[in-house]
Amino acid sequence: IGSTAVLYHGMISREEADQLLSQAEGSYLIRESQRQPGTYTLALRFGNQTRNFRLYHDGKHFVGEKRFESIHDLVTDGLITLYIETKAAEYIAKMTINPIYEHVGYTTLNQEPTLKKLLPLSPEAPDGPAPAKDDNNAEERLTSLVRRATLRESDLAPKYEKVHNFKVHTFRGPHWCEYCANFMWGLIAQGVKCADCGLNVHKQCSKVVPNDCQPDLRHVKKVYSCDLTTLVKAHNTKRPMVVDMCIQELEARGLQSEGLYRISGFSELIEDVKLAFDRDGEKADISSNAYEDINIISGALKLYFRELPIPLITYDAHPRFIEAAKITDAEKRLESLHEALKLLPPAHCETLRYLMAHLKRVTQYEKENLMSSENLGIVFGPTLMRAPELDAMTALNDIRYQRLVVETLITHEDVLF
Repeated sequence: IGSTAVLYHGMISREEADQLLSQAEGSYLIRESQRQPGTYTLALRFGNQTRNFRLYHDGKHFVGEKRFESIHDLVTDGLITLYIETKAAEYIAKMTINPIYEHVGYTTLNQEPTLKKLLPLSPEAPDGPAPAKDDNNAEERLTSLVRRATLRESDLAPKYEKVHNFKVHTFRGPHWCEYCANFMWGLIAQGVKCADCGLNVHKQCSKVVPNDCQPDLRHVKKVYSCDLTTLVKAHNTKRPMVVDMCIQELEARGLQSEGLYRISGFSELIEDVKLAFDRDGEKADISSNAYEDINIISGALKLYFRELPIPLITYDAHPRFIEAAKITDAEKRLESLHEALKLLPPAHCETLRYLMAHLKRVTQYEKENLMSSENLGIVFGPTLMRAPELDAMTALNDIRYQRLVVETLITHEDVLF
C-alpha cells in the first residue's frame, strides 16, 4: 500500500467503512477484505451511498482498465466518471446515434479549398505509384476528420477499407470526440486515438466508427514491418511501393539471372535496401548503380513479405488455402483457391495478384534462370503463408501445402485473379 497508509483502515467491515464515510460526499478509504484477507477494497462515498471496488496494484493502482500513479488520482477520475455516468446516462446512451462524423461539420467549409490544393491525387501509372506531393506546414493544420472527409470525395484514391488502430490515450487539456462531438471526460485515458490516422474518439464511439481509416504519413514512419493496408492507404497507392519498385527492377535486369529468388544476396546489403525504403520511401535508389547484384533486390522483396505483421496470405485466410491445397481434383482445387482469395483484404489480394503475375513471367525464362513454378513455390510458400501459433509438426506438414498453393497461384494466375 505504501504511500496510501494514511488512507488505510486495516481489516474493517463494509458497515464500519460506510459509517466512517457517511459524513462527506466524495470521501474514501482503503480496507483489507474480511472475506478474502490479503486483498484490498477501495470504499468511496458517492450519491449518498458507499461503493466498494476491489483495488489492485502492479506498480500502479487500478480498479479497472486505467492505471494511476496515486490513489488520489484514481479516486478523482472515478468521481468524474461516476458523476458523468449518473447525471448524463441517457445522454451518453444517445451520443452515437446522431454523430457529426458523417456530416463532417463546419470545419470543412473553411478548409476544403486548401485541402484540394494540398492533396492532389494523380491517376496511377500502369507500372508504379504516382508521386505524392505534400505541404507539411499546411497539413499540420488539418484535423484527421477533415482530411479523411476530403479524401473520401476522390474517386482516384484506392478504395481499400481499413479498420482504425485505436489505442487508449490520455489527452492533455479539454478534448472533444471527433465522432459525436461530445466532451471526453476523465483525468487520464479519456478516450482512444487511432495510431495510424490520429482520429480521437470516446471508447464507446470507437465501436461504431466506420472502417475508413486514412493513415497519415506523420503516424506511419516505416515501410517494412508496417501493416500492408496501412502502408498503401498512407501513400495512396494500390500496392506497397517496395513491391512495385523491386519487381520493376527485377524485370528490367534480373529475369534471366540463374537461381533468381533462390540465391541469397549479402544480408548486410539487403538490410541496407530495407533502411533505404524506410528512410526514403519511393525515392530509394535500388538501381544497378547502387546494388549491382540483383539477388540483393530479390532478397529485399522477400524480406518485406517476411516482416509483414499480417502475412500477405493472412492468418484468417490461411486455413482455407491449406484446405484447398489438399484437394486432389485439380479443377475443384482451383475453385476452392478462387473462393479462398475472396477472404483476403483487397490490398493483400491486389499485391498477391501483382506478385503472382511477376513470378509467372519469371517462369517464362526457366531455361535461363532455372526457376520453375515449383521452385518458386518452395521459396515463397513459407514467406507468404505464415500459420498462426501452430505446433512444430503441423507447421512442418503445412510446408508441403504452402508450396502447392503458391505453385498453383503462379501457374493459374490468369484464371484465379
